[in-house]
Amino acid sequence: MIEAVLRVLRIPELKARILLTLGLLLICRIGGFVPVPGINGEVALQYFKQATGGGQNLFQLVDIFSGGAFAQMTVTALSVVPYISASIILQLLTALMPGLQREMKENPDLGRRKVGKWTRVATMLLALLQSGLFAKYAIQMNQAQPGIIAPGLLALKIAGAPWLFYSIVMITMTTGTLFLMWLGEQITEKGIGNGVSMIISLGILSSLPTTIGRVIQQLNLDSQVTGQLTFSTLVVLLAVFILVIIATILIIQGQRKIPLQYARRIIGNKEVQGSSAYIPLKINYAGVIPVIFASSLLMFPATLAQFLGAESWLATFAAWISPGSSGYMVFYVLLILFFTYFWTATQFHPEQIASDMKRNGAFIPGIRQGNPTRDYLEAVMNRVTLIGAAFLALIAILPALVGAILGVDQTITYFFGGTALLILVGVILDTMKQVESQLLMKRYEGFMKKSNRY
Repeated sequence: MIEAVLRVLRIPELKARILLTLGLLLICRIGGFVPVPGINGEVALQYFKQATGGGQNLFQLVDIFSGGAFAQMTVTALSVVPYISASIILQLLTALMPGLQREMKENPDLGRRKVGKWTRVATMLLALLQSGLFAKYAIQMNQAQPGIIAPGLLALKIAGAPWLFYSIVMITMTTGTLFLMWLGEQITEKGIGNGVSMIISLGILSSLPTTIGRVIQQLNLDSQVTGQLTFSTLVVLLAVFILVIIATILIIQGQRKIPLQYARRIIGNKEVQGSSAYIPLKINYAGVIPVIFASSLLMFPATLAQFLGAESWLATFAAWISPGSSGYMVFYVLLILFFTYFWTATQFHPEQIASDMKRNGAFIPGIRQGNPTRDYLEAVMNRVTLIGAAFLALIAILPALVGAILGVDQTITYFFGGTALLILVGVILDTMKQVESQLLMKRYEGFMKKSNRY
């Protein structure tokens, strides 16, 4: 382990990328402690703890994603959730617009820039909408527990609404979301790992001390009276924790190898007949992206409903799909399955692979080149994706099921397995792969420089 770290630090470029990533993530955490002007974060946090009641609900899920910024009403309270929602919308629109798909194939750089521009605009609009609803909810909180909002901000009203307070909240929170989005893009471009996923993982990791403290509190070690959490239950949770880690690694790194042969292959000046290789098809081609997308998409309607009031039909629907309910589990599983297939369909192109194989003289034993190869790859990928999506959904809901059976606080089971752990493990694996690719590239560059000396 120490040798691996030293090997990474010996490469100046890779060291600079890692330091840049850590520095930008530190800035993200600082934003989580800067409250919106005119809001008392400590009073808001006390009200938030009373509102959650120790159970798992929408607000705690959003708060975990934002690293505690939501409960304290800071400038980064929305985190990158609007950006993820905008990315989902643009991905769906890209799949439904043949003209944009054609442009992405003919000019990928221009198409990506156009989609990126639309994603940023959609992020800003969604952030303005959600921050406006957040401001309305803050006013309701202040009526229940005065002191959260400075009285001066509520005194100035136009048409009966405190527009000064609305403007301050919407501008600061939208700016915070756009700033996090920009930091995520900088990490992706100049640092290590996927920036947005790293920001979400940082928020999840920041809740680790609170979760450990809750576990110790529920064990009730200072008294002989049995606490809410027993040691046997804790052992089961740790077993689930290890099981989810192992299963996530196997699902993300698992492959289905398709045998490949070359009728005629030239290596250097020699012709090699009948050489063989394989095409690696990932069991879970989308990684943890379906989990992030499904969680963010389920947050959005519930956020609207809980902010708009309990009398609307949307509030009734949101209560039915609230975290921990059976409706939430059903929708969560269905969305994971959908986004796994959707992401695989947008990223995996069997027709391009079949065309490249035909051009290079490669073929799958027993399958003709061209369209039959494309159909075979598509059919195999669909079956493999079904297995990967089913296991991914099972891993995501397993801790919640175990917590419901054992009667454990769902805030604990949420961290020790399921969505949070899937995202953490997936992001760590992806970051490690990027570090390894950088090391491998630098190693080849070193070999090339040595060979040029002779």
